[in-house]
Amino acid sequence: IIQLLELEHDQRNLYESIRLVMETKVRELFLKKGVAASQIEFLDALLKLRQACCDARLVPIEQAQSVKHNAKLEWLRDNVPEMIEEGRKILLFSQFASMLGLIEQELQYLGIPYSKLTGQTKNRQQQIDDFQHGDNPIFLISLKAGGTGLNLTAADTVIHYDPWWNPATEQQAIDRTHRIGQTKNIFAYRMICNDTVEDKILKLQDRKRSLAKDLISDEDGFVKSLTKDDIAYLFS
Repeated sequence: IIQLLELEHDQRNLYESIRLVMETKVRELFLKKGVAASQIEFLDALLKLRQACCDARLVPIEQAQSVKHNAKLEWLRDNVPEMIEEGRKILLFSQFASMLGLIEQELQYLGIPYSKLTGQTKNRQQQIDDFQHGDNPIFLISLKAGGTGLNLTAADTVIHYDPWWNPATEQQAIDRTHRIGQTKNIFAYRMICNDTVEDKILKLQDRKRSLAKDLISDEDGFVKSLTKDDIAYLFS
């Protein structure tokens, strides 16, 4: 399920101001250095746009500190308690460990018990057991820490808070639930901010699906698969 969300008010303004600055910066870099030599700067520009979609607090600029709206957190706030009330068990993936920390604060505020797994987690098995066999209805997992080697058949709902470059990586995460012993249907949600770089990455993935297996396994591969027109489209 593609969950299309609208950025509103100050969050949209923040996104647009970053986009305008980055569009100019990237265009100038390409003229000076060429596309291939500008990869690091291009990825940094994309990262800031993606962070602005997730939560303004992830963006290290002054303007971001005063942003109050957050389309994705508001969706979680409205929907997760209801899902839990229905008896659902939820895996929530993000590639940003710092974003999981902010979602953790939200769950604490709502009084919802949770498990959490990132590269920093020490008691990994305990976190898994508390979700699989205990009362924790939601499991926050960083995409890199939880992409492989997890058996989470208690889950019936997967939420991707932010889209990853390669749809196959997201599928691997969803596959944590598809294991021997799974008896339920799985609902998988991808949270996408409309008319942003997230929305555009999704459309580029569809266009380049034939390349995905070989090239789009990581950020570097994704950039190498892009034409100059693709890059202009991402910042449009």
